[in-house]
Amino acid sequence: MTTSRTISLTINGEVLSGEAAPRMLLADFLRDVLGKTGTHVGCEHGVCGACTVIVDGQAARSCLMFAVQAEGADLKTVEGLANGEELHPLQKLFSEHRALQCGYCTPGMLMTAIDLVESNDSLSEEDIKVGMSAALCRCTGYEGIIKAVTAYAEQVHGKPVSREDNNG
Repeated sequence: MTTSRTISLTINGEVLSGEAAPRMLLADFLRDVLGKTGTHVGCEHGVCGACTVIVDGQAARSCLMFAVQAEGADLKTVEGLANGEELHPLQKLFSEHRALQCGYCTPGMLMTAIDLVESNDSLSEEDIKVGMSAALCRCTGYEGIIKAVTAYAEQVHGKPVSREDNNG
């Protein structure tokens, strides 16, 4: 017997709740129950990164997490980036650097980049390339994406991103 459970969590500063079956994925809960359709579902295997959200301060693949695991968590989704009509600085940089094509992967790219930049106070260009390899895009090369994330890291940290690897 499968019984639904009420799940309450904070999404982009707003406490929301809804009913979820024990095995409902967080991605499906966000999209189908709470109407947060900015989180996209791509591969459903945790490989592509389209479903990336930030859970309690860390990037997570919402296709690999059950909604019940997010009970009481603080989530940030792509819907929480813009402030009304004012885009988040990273969204502006994605536009300026032409870092998107069809846009399907963009929510996951943005959330991956925000976690990468905000979790690391010193990044090299190589760190950004490796970090962003966790989010896949089928439409474009990654040059614009890397440029946008590099510019965002420089804005956030107030210093240039090194062009050499920090690991050696």
